[in-house]
Amino acid sequence: MQIQEVFSRYASELKRVEEEMEAHLRSEVSVIPEIVNHLLGSGGKRFRPLLVLTTADLFGYRGRRCYTLSAVIAANNIWGNAATVLVGDYLYSKAYQLMAKDGSREIIQLISNTSNVMSEGEVFQLIKCGEVNLSEEEYRKIIEKKTSILISAACALGGHLGGAGTDRIEALKQFGLRLGSAFQITDDTLDYVARQDEFGKEIGKDLAEGKMTLPLIYTLKRCTPQERDLIEKALAARKSQEMPVAEILAVISRYDGISDALRSAATLIEEGKAFLAGMPEGQAKEALLAISDYVLKRNL
Repeated sequence: MQIQEVFSRYASELKRVEEEMEAHLRSEVSVIPEIVNHLLGSGGKRFRPLLVLTTADLFGYRGRRCYTLSAVIAANNIWGNAATVLVGDYLYSKAYQLMAKDGSREIIQLISNTSNVMSEGEVFQLIKCGEVNLSEEEYRKIIEKKTSILISAACALGGHLGGAGTDRIEALKQFGLRLGSAFQITDDTLDYVARQDEFGKEIGKDLAEGKMTLPLIYTLKRCTPQERDLIEKALAARKSQEMPVAEILAVISRYDGISDALRSAATLIEEGKAFLAGMPEGQAKEALLAISDYVLKRNL
C-alpha cells in the first residue's frame, strides 16, 4: 500500500476529525479561533490523528470516539510564542473536557502522562539549547519526550478504542516511539536539504535557533577543530541572516552527517515494524507499514 492509498482510505474519517475540531474549538474571543486555525491548519498536524484512526481500525473500530479523541491528540501538539502558548492552554483545557466526556480512565491517564512528558521535553530542550556538546543520547531523550511520546500516545489511543489487550497496546506504544523518533530525525535533516517552497521549512532554521540535531552531532564528532569553531560560532550567534549555512552544510556533507542520521531513522523504522508483527493482518496493518515507509521518504 502507498501513502496516497492510506489517506484515501481514511479521508472521510479525517474530515470528521476536522469537523469535530471546528465544533469544539469555537470561542467568543475572536482571536482564539484565528490562532487555533493557524496552529492546527497545516497538514502535518493530521499525522497523529491518522495514526489514531489506523490503529483503531487495526482492531475493527471506526466509530465516533475516534474523531473526538483524534482532535484531542491534535490539540496536544501546541508550542510557540506567548499568544500561541495561551491559546495552547485553551486547547489543553478543551482536550480534557472532551476526555472527561468520553469517560475512559485509561485514556485520560494516557493523555495526562503524555502531556507531562512533553512539558519535560520542552524544558530539557530549552536548557540544552545551543549546547554544542549535546550527546546523541541527550538528543534522543529530547525528541522522544517532545515528539515521539505524542505519536506513541496516538497509536496506543487507537488500540484502546479498538479494544486491544494490554500487550498489544504496549506494542503499539513501542511502535509509535520509534516511528516518532524516526519522524523527528528525518524532519531535522530537512533543515539542511529541504526546499522551502515544497516543505515549508526554512533552510538553517534549527541552526539559527541554536538547536543541536543529529546530523550536526555526528558531524561534530568527526570534523576538524577549525570546522568545529565555525559551527560553534554559528550556534552562538543564533541569527539566520548571519548564518554561514552553505559552509556548514558542506561540512555536514563532508562527514556524512545527513546520510548517517537517515540511517539511524531507518533503523528505528525497522525496529518499530517488528512491534507490528503480532498485529491482525489486513489493510490497517498495511497502512501502518506504508506510513512507516513514508516517514523516511517525505520531501527528501
